[in-house]
Amino acid sequence: MTEHRRPGTHEYFMGIALAVRARADCTGNRVGAVIVKDRRIVSTGYNGTPENMPNCSEGGCHRCAHRGQYPSGTGYDLCICVHAEQNALLAAARFGIAVEGSTVYTTMRPCFGCTKELLQAHVEAVWYLHDWVHPDPHYQAEYERLQGRFPEGIRHLEVPDPDAEWAITSRRAAAGRPDETGHGAV
Repeated sequence: MTEHRRPGTHEYFMGIALAVRARADCTGNRVGAVIVKDRRIVSTGYNGTPENMPNCSEGGCHRCAHRGQYPSGTGYDLCICVHAEQNALLAAARFGIAVEGSTVYTTMRPCFGCTKELLQAHVEAVWYLHDWVHPDPHYQAEYERLQGRFPEGIRHLEVPDPDAEWAITSRRAAAGRPDETGHGAV
């Protein structure tokens, strides 16, 4: 009989974020997020288009449908996708769940915009699996300064990700895999 190892708290919540990510419908990075308060999940979110709109894989987002026109980190003003962290915050708000003092587990380090929103919601800590670096080095320092404002920090968590090649744009590109819309390498 194989002995089962009980995952630690951080591994457990990141494992759930990975499961949530399976619902992501974006031709870019696919991300899942879980908001935890008092060691209980209060909300989840994954990235994709707003409710009742065509998904990215169906051409619903111009930026995703025309990825070659937008270098990494650009074109967000045209992107209609809602990020995983945003969806988790919005779901909590929609159902009247307070997130102040919570911890977020996300499969990718939050972008600049999501960082601001998490700080404004008074999230205390963020744990992420895959790193995200701002593509413009001039903005990277400000991004890191902003992320330094989480009272309990933002930390990388090393756990296995068997679906990383499916979920992370740079890994699909390195493998020469086309995106799910059939457009060449991403």
